[in-house]
Amino acid sequence: MDGGSHAPVASQVRPRVRAVDGGSQDAVRPACHTAPVITLTPLTPPNAMPTHAFTAIAVSAPALDWTDLWSQVTQRAAPAEPATLTSLWPALAIVLLTLLWPRAHRWGRTLVTVVHEAGHAAVGLLVGRRFLGFVVSKDLSGHAVTSGKPRGLGRTLTTWAGYPAPALLGAVVVAAALRGWSGVVLSLGLVTLLVLLVMSRSLHTVSVVLAVGSLTAALWWLGGTWRAGVLVGVGLVLLVGAWGSLGDVARSADPHQDNGTLARLTHLPGWFWLGTWFLADGAATAWVVWLTRGLVA
Repeated sequence: MDGGSHAPVASQVRPRVRAVDGGSQDAVRPACHTAPVITLTPLTPPNAMPTHAFTAIAVSAPALDWTDLWSQVTQRAAPAEPATLTSLWPALAIVLLTLLWPRAHRWGRTLVTVVHEAGHAAVGLLVGRRFLGFVVSKDLSGHAVTSGKPRGLGRTLTTWAGYPAPALLGAVVVAAALRGWSGVVLSLGLVTLLVLLVMSRSLHTVSVVLAVGSLTAALWWLGGTWRAGVLVGVGLVLLVGAWGSLGDVARSADPHQDNGTLARLTHLPGWFWLGTWFLADGAATAWVVWLTRGLVA
C-alpha cells in the first residue's frame, strides 16, 4: 500500500494430480487461454418470414370449392315451378309504379330504348352484318351502328327490328316467367348485358347497362318465388313502353326516324312500316292477355 506500481507477473496454474503409484506430485502445465467462440447468424430482412410460416398459411387457407359454386349457379339457372297468381304481386307493383311515378316511368322508357337498340344489333348479326356499338342518350333516344351492305334485305330487317323488339321481348319474358323459366331468362339476360356493356360507346350508356346488369344479377342470385313476379312486371313495362315509343314515332315528322329510313330503302311509304309495327305490338299484347287469362282461369 505504498502507492507504487508493480508490473503484472504472469502466473502459472499448477494443478495437483494424483500419481499412478498413489503418491502425489505437482504437475506443471502451461497456462491455457480459451479462444472465444463466435457464432455467425445470417441476417434476416425485417419483413421476411420463416419458411414454415408460409407453409402454415398455405395449409390454413380455405380451398375454393368449385363443385359447390357450380352447383349454386346451376341451381339458380334451373327451371322452377310455374308461377301462381299469389306470386305475381310484384308485377302489379312494378307496373303501377312505372305508370304513376315519373322517375320510374323514365327508367322504364330507358330500358325500352336499350332493348330497341339491342333489337337492331341482334337482327343485324343474324343477317350477317357487323355490330359496331350503340348509344343510349339522356333524352331517351339512341342509335345502334352496324356495318354491311347499304341496301338489301339485311339492312331492311335490321332497321325494322328496333320498334317491335321491346314488345316481343316483353311477351317472351312474361311467358317464360309464368312457366317457371325465370332463372334461364335471367342467365341469358346477364350474358346479353355483358355483350352490350362491351359494345357501349358512351359513359351514359355504360352507366345504364351497368345499372340494369346489377339489378339483373341481384335478382338472379337472390332467387325466391317472387322473382317470377318481378320478371312479369318487367315484361309488362317493356310491352307498355313499346306502345309509348310507337306512338311517339307515329306523331313525329322527323324523316330520319326508322320508318323514314325504311321508306328510302324500300320505296314503300313510312305509314306502311308503322302499320307493321302496330301489328307486331298487337300480336305480342294479345299473347300476354291470353297467358294471363289462362292463369286466372
